[in-house]
Amino acid sequence: MAGRLEGKVAIITGAGSVGPGWGNGRAAAVLFAREGARVFGVDRDPAAMEETAARIREEGGSFTPGTCDVMSARSIAAMVQEAHDAFGRIDILVNNVGGSAKGGPVEMSEEVWDTQIDYNLKSVFLACKHVLPIMEAQGGGAIVNTASTSGIRWTGAAQVAYAASKAGIIQFSRVVAVQYAARNIRVNTVVPGQMHTPMVEVRLAGQRADGDTQALLAQRMKRIPLGFAGDGRDTANAALFLASDEARFVTGTEIVVDGGMSVRCD
Repeated sequence: MAGRLEGKVAIITGAGSVGPGWGNGRAAAVLFAREGARVFGVDRDPAAMEETAARIREEGGSFTPGTCDVMSARSIAAMVQEAHDAFGRIDILVNNVGGSAKGGPVEMSEEVWDTQIDYNLKSVFLACKHVLPIMEAQGGGAIVNTASTSGIRWTGAAQVAYAASKAGIIQFSRVVAVQYAARNIRVNTVVPGQMHTPMVEVRLAGQRADGDTQALLAQRMKRIPLGFAGDGRDTANAALFLASDEARFVTGTEIVVDGGMSVRCD
């Protein structure tokens, strides 16, 4: 049986991970390759993609690594050109790079604010800027952008730049979806909640729980009505649907993947 992405070419940014396990980008790369896509995986740290590449190749999938600084227009342009030169088309773009910094507008420095906006939001703008003309010329494509429930709700910590940039991704996607709908290009957003990805151990526990990973996980679990923490595979499953032809009539919208967290009142 053919996979749901058989014959398609997919660029996935942030296809590595800060540690072992299922980050959003790694999970998407593995799942998309499993479903028949030729994956061009991008990360600024090639070593971060070694586990991704190994998992895909063990399953007999197609994975081509690329190095890119998604905050650099020149680097993004070169990466997109490299992918197009290698495969002759780009059917799917998954914008997955992102990360948070703590603080509200008073305590956050201007430099941190600027970096957060560039990292989380400008990176999406730049990738779309260079991929959209290719998709239009070939007759269509699908773009999946990764936001966060921090972009739609208060999620337990003041991280104003992250929240603003992730909210920006949602509206950016809606606008581009309408603009490019007549050109057979669909644009949607996955909105993950408080997932248990490798970033919890590597970064978030230090930011929010003095390094106590179990304390942070317990704190986050209290907010999730389903009573367990999802991981990058749950985000990837939503992205797969939006990227596939099964979502041919879906554009300009979001799938929230958060175990019900964002709809509860307390």
